[in-house]
Amino acid sequence: LKWQHVWLCGWGACHYSAVDSNPLSIYVMHPFWNFVVKFLPTWLAPNLITLTGFMFLVLNFLMLAFYDFDFTASAAGHEHVPSWVWVAAGIFNFLAYTLDGVDGKQARRTNSSTPLGELFDHGLDSWACIFFVATVYSIFGRGESGVGVATLYYILWVVLFSFILSHWEKYNTGILFLPWGYDISQVTISLVYLVTAVVGVETWYQPVLFHFLYRDLFTFMIIACSFTVTLPMSLYNVMKAYRSNSLKHSSFYEAFLPFLSPVLLFLLSTTWVVCSPSNILELQPRIFYLMVGTAFANVTCKLIVCQMSNTRCQPLNWLLLPMLVVVLLVVSGTVVNETLLLYVWTAAVILAHIHYGISVVQQLSGHFNIFAFSLKKPNSD
Repeated sequence: LKWQHVWLCGWGACHYSAVDSNPLSIYVMHPFWNFVVKFLPTWLAPNLITLTGFMFLVLNFLMLAFYDFDFTASAAGHEHVPSWVWVAAGIFNFLAYTLDGVDGKQARRTNSSTPLGELFDHGLDSWACIFFVATVYSIFGRGESGVGVATLYYILWVVLFSFILSHWEKYNTGILFLPWGYDISQVTISLVYLVTAVVGVETWYQPVLFHFLYRDLFTFMIIACSFTVTLPMSLYNVMKAYRSNSLKHSSFYEAFLPFLSPVLLFLLSTTWVVCSPSNILELQPRIFYLMVGTAFANVTCKLIVCQMSNTRCQPLNWLLLPMLVVVLLVVSGTVVNETLLLYVWTAAVILAHIHYGISVVQQLSGHFNIFAFSLKKPNSD
């Protein structure tokens, strides 16, 4: 009943408003996507395009997990990832980026734009963060010239918070300001995969300048982009809305409420990392990243639902409660096999997130009388 109330009261007035000011996107990618979308059949549902692009990222993650599960393959003295894997990773990443760019154009082309499409697109984007961050990590790995698993953990959080900033903006302003960093990072990552296939991971062992390694450039670019571009622009856009009296949430508490659950998730996961008796991040970095990224995606999806349906953001995500119990069990030393607990909890988070996604898609499809992955109408012959 709660969900039905949200759909009926909020979604009817939902209007997608986005601003994309990135020169790369405007002058290069959009013309390219306009060219590509012409080759797509008109019966192809936009959500199916979105899902296909997302699955390319999942495929990249699984492929690199097979060849480099613990992120040591790129280190000196280890068996490196085959060159063809990097070629495939570059192609799959660019295909995912391209499909993510043409799905909206296909929706407008076929006159099938719906709030479900917007939610499906941005919801999968929130989950995609962990897949492309963990996959690109394999280029540098954990070796002497690589990036430590703890450093990557905090870099991942920088990426996650950069993502949620855009939806926090829309929650407060009603406009989604697309971040510049996304387009630049996706093109760069695709090229780096292909370059790695040609020159080998040994190239990244060498310093770029003096003692400044490529791994330092990788870290610097992500952090600098977030704190000098993404964060200032988000704060500027919100303050601009505040000065023009167009801010949707006037009180400080309501405006910053969407950050409560992400911050609590960060504190819980970091407590686990710092207090882990078996140093779980060193033992199982890939699974730990996956758990954090999926839990974050669930938090973000619920924020997206709220900002799209003009409803109040819920202060606490329910997944944080069992996670608190898990962390307490770890910190207290009650758990004998911490790795097993991580695997079980990660599986639970993934299943809970998938269940949430399916439930929302089903209810939205029913409310708008549409199919999620077909342009046919449910009542049509």
